[in-house]
Amino acid sequence: MNQTPLQPLEFPARPPVAPGRVVPLLIGATVGEIERELVLQTLARCSGNRTQAALMLGMSIRTLRNKIRQYTAHGIDVPGPNADALGRAS
Repeated sequence: MNQTPLQPLEFPARPPVAPGRVVPLLIGATVGEIERELVLQTLARCSGNRTQAALMLGMSIRTLRNKIRQYTAHGIDVPGPNADALGRAS
């Protein structure tokens, strides 16, 4: 079976956030905590669409799925399909 590889989605460039606004959020957080927050916020922004979120994050869908399994195993709410921008199911 010949499948066309998935291509990354094009997203508009955003201006960088001033370091004074980002750094206080990062100080004291582990890389794992920052990654988890990035994954969860990206899923919420993509309305729970895992394929789109994985492409935005630059990871495979399998890696994203594994991270989601880890988070749910630790009792963390993960935005699912049809989630709004805040990660709530509609």
